[in-house]
Amino acid sequence: MERLTPTAPEGVAVDPAAVDPAAFREALGAFASGVTVVAAVGDDGRPAGLACQSFASLSLDPPLVLLCVGKDSTSWPRVRAAGRFGVSILAEEQREVCEALGRPGEEKFAGIGWERSAHGAVRVAGALATVECALDTVHEAGDHWLVTARVLELAARDGGSPLLYFRSDYATGAFG
Repeated sequence: MERLTPTAPEGVAVDPAAVDPAAFREALGAFASGVTVVAAVGDDGRPAGLACQSFASLSLDPPLVLLCVGKDSTSWPRVRAAGRFGVSILAEEQREVCEALGRPGEEKFAGIGWERSAHGAVRVAGALATVECALDTVHEAGDHWLVTARVLELAARDGGSPLLYFRSDYATGAFG
């Protein structure tokens, strides 16, 4: 993969290390994002998953999505090992689901409705939509993994509004 060097107009110095992490987080927090759960069934038959707000469609042909997962995630290695996973796009009333999946630990799914799909993916009950995926590629990207996955199956429910994350807090959007 080609790594690009930041450029600036003639005479202006560019130092990527000069970006303050707190300022970076604050500025990019102004971009509202949807909240998802990325989950699979592990070798032990139990669900493994994490809350993820860095998720997007990537390609229509072939159908691909991308997500970014922090390298310090203890759940991602189990999801990655499964090779297939579900992405559940959370509805505004599923804040507790996001909070449970955002915590570390083995029992994240206690009290959360879910089902295993024919593809071995985890689908969270009540999600606005689910995207079942097969792992495609994983790239190192700073303190995250940039993951691409092939879409195997999709489902969406009628109605509802998304759970959003905005300026380090939850927000809702009346879109439906």
